[in-house]
Amino acid sequence: MFLISSLFSLLLPRTCPACQRPLKDWEECLCLKCLIQLPVTHFQEDPDNRLAEIFWGRVKLSQAVAWFYFRKGSVYQEALHKLKYNDRPDIGYSLGKQFGCELNKSRVFIHPDILVPVPLNKKKYRKRGYNQSEAIARGLSAGLHKPLITNVLIRPVATSTQTRKSRYERYLNVTGKFSVKNPDLIENRHILLIDDVVTTGATLEACAEVLLKIPGVSVSVAALAWATTGT
Repeated sequence: MFLISSLFSLLLPRTCPACQRPLKDWEECLCLKCLIQLPVTHFQEDPDNRLAEIFWGRVKLSQAVAWFYFRKGSVYQEALHKLKYNDRPDIGYSLGKQFGCELNKSRVFIHPDILVPVPLNKKKYRKRGYNQSEAIARGLSAGLHKPLITNVLIRPVATSTQTRKSRYERYLNVTGKFSVKNPDLIENRHILLIDDVVTTGATLEACAEVLLKIPGVSVSVAALAWATTGT
């Protein structure tokens, strides 16, 4: 099996989705160099972090965390682009699992009861073949040892891309576009809502609003990255 694996690696070498260098056998997704240089936020150690602040006065969240800062033009943007558009849900799962392990180390992070990914509408799901937020959530589920539920939060209405929209335009684009089915599955639960990248938080806000209407539900949010300037 080792010889077969080695031959396969020679023919189709695994590469780091950030810097494209060949991965060592013990490197899972990002290479060690890219992992060490990852611009981490440490938000899980500060309940009143800068990401949490953007939701203050907008929607009541228990906590908000992101693993690293998203910077345009960085190698990590390339990795997230491959996750979202290049049929690489494995990147989401692997990074989500590593993120979950980091959250497990925190003494401040409040562990959820269940994980729920931000959904795609059916048309976009069929076109892409997967939901990148669900791939991340599956990895987080493995890292946090918490169950994942994918049949509660739905997106029955297609929305236009959030790119190049202002914060208010993003909110109008997604508000009222999500709904909940099977609400009994999440009653009286603390939900960790999962997305890939947070920009203005409009999508997470719209999702949280409908989830919080279910009796006893509390919501936290987690994303792999937070896109902001001045970091």
